[in-house]
Amino acid sequence: MLTSLLLKVVVAPVLITGATLAGRRWGDRLGGWLVGLPLTSGPVVFFLAIDQGSRFATTAALAVLLGTISQAAFAVAYARVAVRAGWPVATAAGCAVFALSTIGFQRLSLPALPAFALVTASLILATILMPKSRPGDRPVSASHWDIPLRIVVATGLVLLLTGIAPAIGAHLTGLLSPFPVYAGVLAIFAHRQSGDAAANVLAGLLLGLFSFAAFFVLLALGLNRIGIGLSFALATATALVIQGLTLRAIRGAGDSGLP
Repeated sequence: MLTSLLLKVVVAPVLITGATLAGRRWGDRLGGWLVGLPLTSGPVVFFLAIDQGSRFATTAALAVLLGTISQAAFAVAYARVAVRAGWPVATAAGCAVFALSTIGFQRLSLPALPAFALVTASLILATILMPKSRPGDRPVSASHWDIPLRIVVATGLVLLLTGIAPAIGAHLTGLLSPFPVYAGVLAIFAHRQSGDAAANVLAGLLLGLFSFAAFFVLLALGLNRIGIGLSFALATATALVIQGLTLRAIRGAGDSGLP
């Protein structure tokens, strides 16, 4: 238990710090794309597998996969409201849509491959529904307390979800863990510059969620069959390959300083 706790308080800060610094260097859309990686949900399911076993973690991974649709819904709602309103209203709209989606999915359970097909179709639809936005001129400057705040939030979320998982069950834990903490923070800070900048963050998030979905479908298929270590290694490698492929879309959008 001590080893698990130490991993929880080390992994989440390292992941969110790396993603934040890279996003600052290369712009809004790339920042959103990076946090599409399973930076919180991945550690949550990993620790669930260690603490609760592969069967429990498989159920959570399937729920996280469905929760990808809730993330996409958050992105569309926030971006469309951000065109006309400030970040508090846009954040409230995104959170409300995420909550409604989560409530709906509490009664739904699908096998891994049909769930993956549904998620993929939802991400394509969400991309179509996103408002048109102009590329940001430069990354938004952040306050000195920005990274510490993100570290505290990320670590707290991982500790909270893994701590309450036995009480609320694997399915609800999985549905809640994709809540877009990082993307939401990035979007709010970008929104200080313009609604377009916030929309760019969330458009990048949608591209990143394709690798997110692939990561969790492979976990759902592999945890009970090939074990924890090999499943996470295969899922991570696949997610990184897909993330690399979607990088071309980021480059083509002209929102980052990537060559």
